[in-house]
Amino acid sequence: MSRHKIAVVIEEIGQSYQSAIISGISSGAEKYGLIISAFTSFSGDMDNPRHDMGEFNIFNLPDFSDFDGAILLTNTLSHKVVVNDILERIRIAGIPAVSIDNDLPEFYHIGIDNKNAMRVITEHMITEHNYRRFAYISGPRANPESEDRLEAFCQVIDEHGLRIEKNAIHFGDFRAPSGKAAVEQFIDELPEMPEAIICANDVMAASAITALISHGYRVPDDIAVTGFDNTYNSNNYQMELTSVERPLELSGELACKMLYNHFKGISQERDIILNMSPRFTESCGCIHNALSDVSELRELNYRNFSNFESLQNYTSVLNRMSTQLLACNNFDEYIASLKRIAVEIHPDEFYFCLCENWDSESAVDNTTKGSNSRTSVPIAYTDYVIVPIIYINGEFHESCRIRSQDIFPPNAENDSDGRLYFINPLHFGERCLGYMAIRSTRLPLQNIMFETFCINVSNSLENIRKLMCLEYAVKRLGSLYTMDTFSGIYNRNGFVQASEELFRKSIEEHLNIMLMFIDLDGLKGINDTYGHSTGDQAICSIADVLVDSCQDGEVFCRFGGDEFIVFGADYSDEKARQLTDRIQENIAKINNNGLNSFTLSASTGYVVDTPEEGEDIFSFVTEADKIMYSAKRRKKRLLISEE
Repeated sequence: MSRHKIAVVIEEIGQSYQSAIISGISSGAEKYGLIISAFTSFSGDMDNPRHDMGEFNIFNLPDFSDFDGAILLTNTLSHKVVVNDILERIRIAGIPAVSIDNDLPEFYHIGIDNKNAMRVITEHMITEHNYRRFAYISGPRANPESEDRLEAFCQVIDEHGLRIEKNAIHFGDFRAPSGKAAVEQFIDELPEMPEAIICANDVMAASAITALISHGYRVPDDIAVTGFDNTYNSNNYQMELTSVERPLELSGELACKMLYNHFKGISQERDIILNMSPRFTESCGCIHNALSDVSELRELNYRNFSNFESLQNYTSVLNRMSTQLLACNNFDEYIASLKRIAVEIHPDEFYFCLCENWDSESAVDNTTKGSNSRTSVPIAYTDYVIVPIIYINGEFHESCRIRSQDIFPPNAENDSDGRLYFINPLHFGERCLGYMAIRSTRLPLQNIMFETFCINVSNSLENIRKLMCLEYAVKRLGSLYTMDTFSGIYNRNGFVQASEELFRKSIEEHLNIMLMFIDLDGLKGINDTYGHSTGDQAICSIADVLVDSCQDGEVFCRFGGDEFIVFGADYSDEKARQLTDRIQENIAKINNNGLNSFTLSASTGYVVDTPEEGEDIFSFVTEADKIMYSAKRRKKRLLISEE
């Protein structure tokens, strides 16, 4: 059976709102046989634009034309430019999409009546409790849901002839720190604290309650607090929170159903508005509605304890993972360690995918003078990625190389069951390293601990990259110390290092050595006639001749200027004569090819002897040099006599 592939775009899956919807999407994937790839990022509370850039890059990974549909939670994304780019790419791909809560006219929509829900909450606080002095903790200004809830609150306040102090509205981001920051603002800037604080979601409301209590305020006796979404009580129990109960999991499941109906050609409405119900309880002053059933309280406490115990176990794994990965000294150790961790957390599937340039040595801030460009830093996914870890149902598979747009290796699970994958970025700052794809029915991925998992993996991978770059740099420095960068062969330092052990062994075992001295003939004439660049070419040609001629373990180098030396261990006079002949033959080949404007010529001289304890290799160089110059003088006399 052909399975439909669905892309989900969502940020901060560890938040209660996103987690509940993802749970519904997971159920819908299984129920309707959909393969869900949830492209997720964690960027909201880092206060680091470069980190955010690396996180948001995950949304550039999917080629939406490779998917059959999409589910969008654009209200969770904090950057409008990123949202607009995603929407445009989906429009170009021409695939159906369901937008949850943010009503986008060209797509299917699942939402609630935010305005009516907030009206009910605010009316209750005024008419039932007679509160008159209010403050409000809002979500982001550009968020449609946030704007609707604030607008409804202000309308009700206005209709009842009440007024809001100038600094009694705090714009947050739906995250816990916003609740605390809002309370601090109200304490510092309001002439009198409010009787009630209305919050745009439960997370900020719970944080606000904690902050109020820390300042000595009693909730609800001194200040009442309300939330929205009813996600807090399912995870925490400080006090029951007045809120709006909405079917978040149902939203996720219905999104899958709408796409399934679209694929099957089943008629349906474009827009679904779900019912919701207010829960008036302890935090607003409705104490009579508070939880009183002992068995229900025990069940809630047990569930919270189980969650706490699970988090403790997960934290222990993360701590071990962090120390193990950071202790790795090379890439092979790193992959082996990460494989052990994969076994320990036992996901159903785990794919570790690295950009082909992940180990690039480019500096993160590699700007040139007068330029703000950082184009040398890898900030985008490469066309192909390597997959060093493929873990499926408890078994590792051979690594491979795939197109990045394919997301998964070809041996990924391929049965007919629906399933949900999380696709998370690997990056350091804006540097793109790759991505992870993970599917699990046991590991709690919709949890802030999963964010810690992703950060630990990325940071430790960057640590390995830097260690590799340091190793590259050390090798280059070593090369500069030992290699003649002009000719590409050893310099004197390299020659000494490469021949030292062979020379010592020759002394200990009384073996003959050979030391040959080679000098380029007529370099001054070449320079004077053709220029120094041609003279340089002649020097490099001799180096090439030695590379081609020395095929029996000889060590050779550019000794200086146009002089070269060759060392051979366990050598005979016959081998030395043969090497001399090969050198002259290779020089003749260069001359015969007719590519040079000059005639290449070199004089050689060698000595074969058994070194004794206390002798230095360069004493043999001096002797070979004398023999070479005797040969050079004979060659000059012969040329003069021929003229």
